[in-house]
Parts: sequence; structure tokens; C-alpha cells
Amino acid sequence: MIEPHAPAPPGSAPTWAGPARLPVRPGTGRFFVLACVFVCAACGLVYELELVALASYLIGDSVTQASVVLSVMVFAMGIGSLAAKRLRRLAAAAFGAVEAALALVGGCSAMALYAVFAWTGAWGGLWAGGPRCLLVAFSLAIGLLIGAEVPLLMELIQRIRRQDAGGAVADLFAADYVGALVGGLAFPFLLLPFLGQLTGALLTGTVNAIAGGVLVLCLFRRDLTRRARWLLLLANVAVLAILATAAVLVDDFERAARHAVYGEDVRVALLTDVQEVVLTGGTDGRPLDLFLDGRLRVSGRDEYRYHEALVHPAMNGPHARVLVLGGGDGLAAREVLRHPGVRRVDVVELDEAVVRLARQDPALAALNGHVYGDARVHVTTADAFGRLRGAPSQKSQKSQKSQKPKKSERYDVVIADLPDPGITASTKLYSQEFYGLARRVLAADGRLVVHAGPVSSRPRVFWTVETTIRAAGLHTAPYRVGGGDSGFAAGPDRSADGSRAAHDWGFVLAASGERPPLRLDPAGPPPRTLTQTSLTADARAAAALRIRGLPVSTLVHPRY
Repeated sequence: MIEPHAPAPPGSAPTWAGPARLPVRPGTGRFFVLACVFVCAACGLVYELELVALASYLIGDSVTQASVVLSVMVFAMGIGSLAAKRLRRLAAAAFGAVEAALALVGGCSAMALYAVFAWTGAWGGLWAGGPRCLLVAFSLAIGLLIGAEVPLLMELIQRIRRQDAGGAVADLFAADYVGALVGGLAFPFLLLPFLGQLTGALLTGTVNAIAGGVLVLCLFRRDLTRRARWLLLLANVAVLAILATAAVLVDDFERAARHAVYGEDVRVALLTDVQEVVLTGGTDGRPLDLFLDGRLRVSGRDEYRYHEALVHPAMNGPHARVLVLGGGDGLAAREVLRHPGVRRVDVVELDEAVVRLARQDPALAALNGHVYGDARVHVTTADAFGRLRGAPSQKSQKSQKSQKPKKSERYDVVIADLPDPGITASTKLYSQEFYGLARRVLAADGRLVVHAGPVSSRPRVFWTVETTIRAAGLHTAPYRVGGGDSGFAAGPDRSADGSRAAHDWGFVLAASGERPPLRLDPAGPPPRTLTQTSLTADARAAAALRIRGLPVSTLVHPRY
């Protein structure tokens, strides 16, 4: 509850000569100031969340990006608050200028960050760090402006009727915190799903400019000189015009930026509840590429090398029942179904839009051999961790006297065709707990195979995955295969230039009983490129890069 104002105790003289000459009653004026605090706080938090979300999407590693944005912004808020002390005598004009600048900087920050990523990210060298530098610059600028708001608003609310500092601060912070709550909830539930990051930021800047401009030019207009009123009016009109123009052109801008990132051959671009899905090529002899959140997931040039190396060594042995975690594109299932004796393939994919695209897009469906038309393939839309966690364990089945363990609920092969382990959202899918759950659904002689990221460019991550699998009680056979030379980053850092892109894929084959033999199924179909000789050589090459003594990655202590 906002308490009624109380007279201020005797002390130093205020920075203003007398009460503000308002066009409304003092109580109504205080309400309008606190309403403006509410709106500004909501807008400020949206700017913070928008920077964190966009930086996580463009650069990767959401934990790092959130830490950078929040720490830099909070530091800058302190500097901005100190700097605003010198502006208290011109509180109304200063607050109007601060809000106009904040609306422009915050509203355009998403477009500017995306533009730098799209048009300079491929230049390499120092330009590869451009998005990071701009992220810090925007965090600093927005933090400085947000920090200047509170001292100026405090001065304005005291201009209406002076009260004790404790009561004024309590009222101000109450409105500020409630506004932050509304902004924090509006971003993920309203702005992001219905407007997207670019339009959402522009709309937030518009609301910010209107709130600040209306408060100063209507409520405190008598505190401004004629020249100051005109300058603030023109500044706010200019800011609103820029934001409105950007909102009108945002779709064209997004298409141009997408073409700058992916090339001119973009056929499908979807923003699902999970990720951005982009499909390029696949017509007129051009190779098909599938990007998920800007990272190359499938390249039609050499995807068969990846999927043959992922699937074929694991199929050496019983393989009647196969579980594919991820792999909604259907390409891992395609390789599984090439082997005789497969009776059932369960695909667990988080994003149903990827499966729908794999079913309906002619080029992708042709590439995966129309596997989703096969009656043996069953799709579940779910998180892989949740799917394994919900599977009945052998122990829980044995505890039920009327029910014996069901072998039909075990899998001969579990294939983890998941995003790179360095991506924050995927960390739990490379944890000791996850592999313990995967072991629970394996048959007695079943095998688990995991895509563990590149060996040559990120050996520490690869061997951390292998160490974590062993910690879950599984015996491992690590190996790698050359490929992935696309110039696009498939790992966590989207801003990495082409010279840092992965040039191999690393895998870990595991079993619960004993170390699984790293061999191809003699009764299986011959792969296009993978041979027993190359597989053995690739295993030796991976072993030569082994890093020992690495810690295990868990849910509460991720190591990637």
C-alpha cells in the first residue's frame, strides 16, 4: 500500500524554490508520477530481458549472457544514479531527456544487435566479437539511463509536496517493483510469443517515450522554459517517428538479416515455441541445410557421414527396439530402418514443428527417406529428460508383486541425437543423471550412443561427456569421424567465424555390461563412407586426444 504523504523533517533546503505548479491536485499529481514509475520500471526490465534473450540466441550460452547483461547493467545503474545528482535542479527537463534517450536506445537495441550479428558476423577476425561488444555497450547505456530515473523521479515527487525521505522512497520503490513484475511477466508471455523480440522492443520503447513525455510535458510543463518544452516535444516526436518507422520496416529488416546470415536460398523460416527453424536449399540441385536457432543442424552435403557414424556402430547387436532422443529430422531413424530386424523405432522430439517439417517438406522428407510414413516409427513430442524420467524402472517394476519386469519396455539401442553439449539448454541432456536414466531403459545387452560434440576443436567438452557417461555406470568406446566443414558454427557460440567451426564429430558408444565392441554390424547394410578400417582409425585418433581427470557434469554442477 502506498502511504499518504507525511511532512519532511527539518533539514537541508530543497533544490527547488517551491512546490511545482501543477495543472491537477497534488494527490492526483503524485499518482501520475508513481504511475510513470510503474511504466518505466516495466519497460526497463523488458529491455534487460530482451538483451539477455537475444544475446543467448545470437551468441549462445545463456548463463554467460545473462551474467554479463545483468552485472554490467546494475553497475551502470549505480553510475547513472550518481550522475543524476547534478541534474536535480532541472529534474523535469532531465527526466524527459533521459526517457527519450532510453526509449530510443532500448527500443532499437534488439535491431542493432541483430544487424551487427547478421552483417558483420561472417567477416571474422575482430568483427566476430562485434555482437559481444555491442551487448556490453547497450547494457551500459541502458543501465546508465535507468539508474538516472530514480533520483530524478524522487525529486519530481518531492516537488509536488515534500515528505519524509523514507516514505517517498517506499512509495517510489513499491511502484518500481510492481512495474518490474509486470514487465518481467509481459516479456515471456505476451511480447515474445505475439510480437517477437524486435517488434516487442520497439513497442516497449514507444510506451516508454509516451510515458516520460506525457508526464513532463503535461504535468510539469510549467517547470520548463518555452525552449525546453519545444526541444523535449521535438525529441519525443523524433524518437516516436524512428520507432514507428522501424516497426513498419521490421519484417523487411528481418528477412534481409536472415538472408545475410543464411544466404539468399531461405525456403522455410519458422519461429516455434521452442526455437527458430530455418530450411535452405533442397531445390534445383542445391544441398539442403537445416538450422535450429541459427546453428547448422543438418547439412545435405555430408549429413550421411554424421548419421552413419552415429547409428551404425550402435546397431551391431540386437536392435529390434530403438529409441531416438532428438533426431526429429528423421535422418537417424532413416539409418536405423536400413538394418534388418528393426521392429519399432520411438523418436522423442521436443519441437513438433521439426517433425512436421520432416514429414511435409518435399526435400527434407526425401532426404530422410519418408521414414514417418513407416508404421514402425512412433513419434513422441516431449523433452528427452522428461521422457526417460517417466519411463518405468526395472526396480519399480519388480516391486509390484503382480507385475514382472517387461522386456518389451526396454530398448536394444538408445541414440542420443541431441544439440551440442555446450549449449546451456542442452546441459541437462549431458549430465550424469540423464545417462543414469538412459541406462535404466536399456536392455541387458543394449547400447547407448551419444553425439558428444567435436573432438579436435573442443576436446575438453568431448572427454567431459565421456567421463560423465562412465560415472553413470556405463562402459564407453569413444570415436570420431571427419566432417562438419561448413563454415557455420554448430556449437554453442553462433558468433564464431568459419575458421572456428567444427571439422569433425565426436561420439561415445556405451553399454552397461562390458565395453561395447566398436564394430559395424556384419549383417547390416554397407554405409556409404564409414568402414571398419576408418572406424578403428578414428577411434585411435580420438583416444590420442584424451584428457584425463576431468570432473563429472551433473544437473547442479554443469561442466560444459
